[in-house]
Amino acid sequence: YRRVGREFDSNRGCNYSCRAMTQLRGIAASPGIALGPAQVIYDDVPQIPHYTVSTSDLTGELDRLNIALQRAEADVRALREINDRQLDDEELAVLDTHLLMLTDGSFLDQVRVRLARDLENVERVLSRTVGEMVHKLSGSPDAYLAERANDIRDVFRRVLRHLLHLEGEHRLGVSEEAVVVVHDLMPSDAVSLAKLKVRALVMDAGGRTSHTAIIARSLEIPAVLGVGDAVRRIRDGQRLAVDGNRGLVVIDPNETTVGRYRHAIRAWHEREHVLLESASLPAETTDGRRVAVFGNIEVPEEVSGVIRHGAEGIGLYRSEFLFLGRDRLPSEDEQYEAYARVLRESAPRPVTIRTLDVGGDKIDKTLQSGGEPNPILGWRAIRVCLSDPTFFRIQLRALLRAGVHGTMRVMFPMISGVEELVAAREALAEASRELTTEGVEHADRIPVGAMIEVPSAALISATLAGHCDFFSIGTNDLIQYTLAVDRANEKTAYLYDPFHPAVLKLIDIVVQGGHAAGIPVAMCGEMAADPYAAVFLLGVGLDEFSIGAAAVPEIKRTVRALDFAAAQALAKRVLSLSSSADITELLREQAPEPATFAY
Repeated sequence: YRRVGREFDSNRGCNYSCRAMTQLRGIAASPGIALGPAQVIYDDVPQIPHYTVSTSDLTGELDRLNIALQRAEADVRALREINDRQLDDEELAVLDTHLLMLTDGSFLDQVRVRLARDLENVERVLSRTVGEMVHKLSGSPDAYLAERANDIRDVFRRVLRHLLHLEGEHRLGVSEEAVVVVHDLMPSDAVSLAKLKVRALVMDAGGRTSHTAIIARSLEIPAVLGVGDAVRRIRDGQRLAVDGNRGLVVIDPNETTVGRYRHAIRAWHEREHVLLESASLPAETTDGRRVAVFGNIEVPEEVSGVIRHGAEGIGLYRSEFLFLGRDRLPSEDEQYEAYARVLRESAPRPVTIRTLDVGGDKIDKTLQSGGEPNPILGWRAIRVCLSDPTFFRIQLRALLRAGVHGTMRVMFPMISGVEELVAAREALAEASRELTTEGVEHADRIPVGAMIEVPSAALISATLAGHCDFFSIGTNDLIQYTLAVDRANEKTAYLYDPFHPAVLKLIDIVVQGGHAAGIPVAMCGEMAADPYAAVFLLGVGLDEFSIGAAAVPEIKRTVRALDFAAAQALAKRVLSLSSSADITELLREQAPEPATFAY
């Protein structure tokens, strides 16, 4: 945080005249702007008793656990029923996920084994077992996986409270019109906010890929997460200005700033209304160049929101969510049902499903390879899948079976060379042959793509293009690998630059390599959601933008305002420049203004 006291700066979005105000920065997790009084919620994790039990006590301890699980399940079912009419499929699915966790027999078996081994009270055993699972996910360098630990904490906090007879104490007693400030809000608590007119959410922990962030976006609650010390800095009742577009929280804004934010709130709602009105229009330039604008999703429940915002399909469905917080890998049937659901709900729009993209230390003990000194450059993504043909075959079979329910494409992540792509395609072909032999209905002609997110793949993209049906550029990783910048490292974050000349030249190489082989090229990284970057991407010939739902109308609007020939000329000028600053300045000068609003 910092103290600021200066005149209005339109780039920062606030007026800090008259007196000093405290400004906190975090992650822009859910767009929108809000003003309101803070309601600070403090953590209420119960104290866990610790004592030994005898072997004769084990049956009683397990009975206590079973009763607590049943009561926690009843809690979640009641919460789901109460909120059924107020929540969309996305929020309800979070509760359904919690119900699955509470009825997971494999987890109960694990607790039973440890209880008999350690001879400790069931609260202690449960807490330690859950704690190890949470630690495993929380320590992952993959933000999406790390934040899935919230679901496990949330579910088993309920169980512990029943074991300790704390059922009557509720964590959330939120007032209407409040800005909720909390260290780490659990997903089911976030769901309960649907019943209240909460103005915004500020959280010390979390990021854009957490279920809490997903729910906030679905409920259209502005949210700033990952602030770090908001609970310590903010007092109950203090007025807050929350900017979910920029990840900014202002404590005790002065009257001038309040006036600016009130104006911004009105302008934001007007902007959203205008963009959604035209969201169904195609992304076609003034001189007839048509591109596709698709949506990225983390979980099946996001499909409806993506379509509502005008996406023409799903350009990236991350399959990792099925593998999170589990004691065992999902079966073929479980995976098939999840993929089929997305395809059915998206039909007739196409869906691109990425095979599992995580590191070996992030899933299950059966896939662990031991210590990973540098997991970012280690055993992850396609390397994990190819190293375990049995596990990979299960996912590929599920995908092929689901393919009959819609228009599906499959892509393989972190391809670094031809050998990996050929091996992955052969594994898919072998899974298809198996299903044919077994007489199982499946899609036998699925377009196969390669994610280009490693510089080596970008440089040989013309060769790779001969072995796949499309490319999808994953700029989040491509940028960090090209510039040797860990984007999770705050000390080097300033070097993470989408407009670095080397990054732009690699993107151009990939697009031209794909087109030379006659295959389309997409982009599914965050860069594709930047209206200024969109001008360059259109100019080099990108065929498909795949972005978060909220960004879809803006990018489609940007494309409609452009002339393709002019964008091509501008892209050539950009590629001739040697500095990021010059490139950024040129794009901001020449690109159409985004649908912004006055702060």
